[in-house]
Amino acid sequence: MTRKFTKNAVILLTAFTIIEVSPLPIVQLVQPAAAENNFLNALFGVNARKRRQAEKKRREEALRQQPKKPAPRIRGARYKTYIADKLVTAKLDQIVDPVTTSAVSHNENIATTAQANSTAKTDPFALGFETLSSLNLKTLPEVSEALVTHYSSSPSYRWVNENGPTKQALALHKALQEAYMVGLPNENYTVDLPNAAVLATGESAWSDYMRFEMELSAAILTYMVDASRGLISPKKISGYHDFKRKKLDLDKALFKAALSDNPTEFLHSFNPSGEHFLALKSELAELLGAEEKERITIAPDTFLKPGKSSPEMRNIVASIRLKGSEELKTNYAFEMNTYRGDDLYTPELVTLVKAFQKENNLSDDGIIGRKTIRAMVEDSNAVKIEKVKLAMERARWLPGKLADRRVFINQPAYNVTYYENNKSKLSMRVVVGKKSNQTNFFDDEIEKVEFNPYWGVPQSIITNEMLPKLRADPSYLDRLGYEVSYNGRRSSSSSIDWYSLNSTRAVGVRQPPGRKNALGELKILFPNAHAIYMHDTPAKKLFGRDTRAFSHGCVRLQDPRAMAAAVLGTDLNSIEGHIAPRKNKTVFVDKPIPVHVSYFTAWPNDAGAIEYFDDVYGRDKALQKAFATTIKSRTAS
Repeated sequence: MTRKFTKNAVILLTAFTIIEVSPLPIVQLVQPAAAENNFLNALFGVNARKRRQAEKKRREEALRQQPKKPAPRIRGARYKTYIADKLVTAKLDQIVDPVTTSAVSHNENIATTAQANSTAKTDPFALGFETLSSLNLKTLPEVSEALVTHYSSSPSYRWVNENGPTKQALALHKALQEAYMVGLPNENYTVDLPNAAVLATGESAWSDYMRFEMELSAAILTYMVDASRGLISPKKISGYHDFKRKKLDLDKALFKAALSDNPTEFLHSFNPSGEHFLALKSELAELLGAEEKERITIAPDTFLKPGKSSPEMRNIVASIRLKGSEELKTNYAFEMNTYRGDDLYTPELVTLVKAFQKENNLSDDGIIGRKTIRAMVEDSNAVKIEKVKLAMERARWLPGKLADRRVFINQPAYNVTYYENNKSKLSMRVVVGKKSNQTNFFDDEIEKVEFNPYWGVPQSIITNEMLPKLRADPSYLDRLGYEVSYNGRRSSSSSIDWYSLNSTRAVGVRQPPGRKNALGELKILFPNAHAIYMHDTPAKKLFGRDTRAFSHGCVRLQDPRAMAAAVLGTDLNSIEGHIAPRKNKTVFVDKPIPVHVSYFTAWPNDAGAIEYFDDVYGRDKALQKAFATTIKSRTAS
């Protein structure tokens, strides 16, 4: 009878055979468990190690023999050369002839030439109608369409009568000249008033009236469009901007403007009406009327640690004297009064700087870098004016009035705030995308919170960061505990030929929940095309830094449990209850909450005062170029 032995039995029999023939006493060979393990490891571990080394050499040799080809890469969004909205020549000759309209409307069957001539002599709009074909009015396509629709359905003057421009027309004309007060370029809405000398000439004045009528209506409609949606099409700046342009019923809007008792107020109503925009508008008015304040400059590349020296030390102390609160200056009078203009950054001055940093909500580490210098040195009025104007433009991409309950992320401020009843209820630091992986600028709605989440690794990270490591070590993801799929099927990372892949689109990688998970305990989801969400992170130290652009694009929260409790309308104990089992779980919000993943280098704080921030990604410069291109295009036309 043939006997079969298990693998373990064979191992033990082999060991006993060796013991029997060994010249050493059995007592020296049969030791406690540790000795047995060492013995078996010595017996079999060497061979296993050799096999692994041989396999590694074989793999490396195979890679060397393959033709070298660069690894594929996924590039992020790009900034574009901005192309202004195309202007067209308004098709004013398509406006229905008022003479024909009048004749047909009275009696469709007896529209005689005599009737037409009679109407032409008495209808003021008909007297200037022939002028339309000679007017070369350049405007936005939607404005051109609205003019034709409006004046065809109601062929009559809105802004002039036999005495010239109406009272409403003059009020609107003035309001257009003051468009700069809401951050718009008033030169884009310039309209010449009718020639005063021509007004006395009787019927011949109607041609100039028609020119003024059409130009003023076009300017009013253009202002309405710009005030409500902005001059700039955000998506044409870069792929990091994601907003649909708003649409207006311009025909109806022009009727309402003409009938309004307060046309100026009606015109201004097309601007955003929220408190944030009113604060920006107030700040702009104040800046435009203010003289430049005393400013002390510090070299922008200054970086100073305690104990080091810098000729900028005197400017640093002078800035604290100028900008520090009265309380700070009183509490640290000794440190300021004993300073004699030396370059050395002494312990006494470190104490003073730390107090200033703390007062300005900075990391009070005593290190003088870019953020501390920004707090010490204010922007000039000119720079502030520009930032406020850009903020007003960006505000037009958002809803005109922000929801009472919302979450607002401002990337340049590295901050997120939760609002309830239009009041700030929770605010915390965030980490946003680094410059090579910028966080997008868009609106969405929070739908759910996932506890103990999986991290589905984005394709950009798989391709750009993981693939090079996997080509050198295919078992890399297996060792780290990641789950890998290939063509929809679960696979080990070591079984995939990473070197032959031209694309990783067939590859899926996710990290299971756990303490090492990149998303920490939870993530707050607002599904979007950019795969951006808010989440926890194991890398807590980054929140202590003043500049916090380190992520791959998602928004890391300093206190994710508090934010989860806020959006779910619950308390921290409930949040702990969801996390404690350490199992993946999703909880939906009662009602979707608007979230604004925004980018403002000027924005009001809770008290309504405008704060200014660094241009983290250089988007201010890109928007300024777009503005200049648009203004130049319209002015030339």
